Amino acid sequence: MKRKLSVVATALLTAATAVLFFTGPAYAATGLHVVGRNIVEANGQTFVMRGVNHPHAWYANRTGSFADIKAAGANTVRVVLSGGRWTTNTASDVANVIALCKANRLICVLENHDTTGYGEDAAAYTLDQAANYWIGLKSVLVGQEDHVVINIGNEPIGNTDPGQWTAATVAAIRKMRSNGFEHLLMVDAPNWGQDWTYVMRDNAQTILDADTRDNTVLSIHMYAVFNTSTSIVDYLDTFERNGWPLVIGEFGWQFAAGEVDDATILSEAVRRNLGWLAWSWSGNTDPILDMTTNFDASQLTTWGQRIVNGPNGLKATAKEATIFGGRPTTSPTVSPTVSPTPTLSPTPTPTQTTPPPPAGACTATYSVTGQWGGGFQADVKVTAGSSAIRGWTVTWTYANGQTVSQAWNATVTSSGSSVTARNVSYNGSLAAGAATQFGFLGSWNGTNSAPALTCTAS
Repeated sequence: MKRKLSVVATALLTAATAVLFFTGPAYAATGLHVVGRNIVEANGQTFVMRGVNHPHAWYANRTGSFADIKAAGANTVRVVLSGGRWTTNTASDVANVIALCKANRLICVLENHDTTGYGEDAAAYTLDQAANYWIGLKSVLVGQEDHVVINIGNEPIGNTDPGQWTAATVAAIRKMRSNGFEHLLMVDAPNWGQDWTYVMRDNAQTILDADTRDNTVLSIHMYAVFNTSTSIVDYLDTFERNGWPLVIGEFGWQFAAGEVDDATILSEAVRRNLGWLAWSWSGNTDPILDMTTNFDASQLTTWGQRIVNGPNGLKATAKEATIFGGRPTTSPTVSPTVSPTPTLSPTPTPTQTTPPPPAGACTATYSVTGQWGGGFQADVKVTAGSSAIRGWTVTWTYANGQTVSQAWNATVTSSGSSVTARNVSYNGSLAAGAATQFGFLGSWNGTNSAPALTCTAS
């Protein structure tokens, strides 16, 4: 919707059907990356986007919104940028945006809005021009793969010849990769992002196959085309059935009859573990899509209340990325209380592994996956020996005064510097050579060396 509401209103009148035959993508492992249908952090933890869109290109002075969006519960912000269709967001500005995202512990989805409605809107840029914009920003993007997703072009094709989207998207992905980008790439659908002619749905395998890094996620925008639960469920079912990585990159709300069924979008996204990014924080030409009044976080609109405080909204479902100290999504019960300094990237320390196990025994490997002033996160991988085991216990002694505060996937107890971790009910039995992992949050002061581990099997 946003700055194209009148165009979209005339375009969303029909829908088509198609028969689908797809296979699932492979994956790469650099920074944020795709594994099957999921987005995964570099440490292997699944990350589910829960956030909002921020129209930075038109409101570059509203930098306080990053903190407000974080306070609203988001773990991701999708940031509108322009390479010339509007005031250009320069490399220094984009570097500042990334810094704001990191300072506020938000994963940063950067999108080039210049492409919106190409083929139907004469002012729109091509996807090739969008790729050139990112290439011009390469100096501030390389090295940010853990924190930044590049959304190559927003809604890159309108309703005029939407079939051109496939070749243009393939070429843009290849251009990004040939120019050395390792980031997770996001690609929007045609038809102003809504794919009502199913071009993205029917050509998704071609798009994913074009990525030599196997690291692309597809993005659907859901507005008035998706005004019934059936239309939403049917579309999402296709991607889930075929193992396709998908996020709901934009959507609005059912403020009137015939508008998008936002309640179904939210509930289905939670049920399927799909990421979503609602449009938008403020500043729309049609203010009914604003979540806040004049960017004031204390004045949530009806739409804002649904997204921030609703039963499937940000505060109920968003989990902070583990790179910022958030607990892993595999943790069944605990929530971290540590508040790390947000601008530091994880600093790995040496790992420790027990000696090779005899039959029926186990080994354990300790690694620090994130570290900040006074706190850290660590994972321990437990591997069975040449015979199956029914349970395991890992012990270690810290040499530098470290302490464990919270743990998941194991029962962890401490006595002074000595720590004991025992399996829980669902991960004690391991086949020969099989492995499981548990993790924890801890504190340190001065030195955070990795301890030697002892693994005992039963």
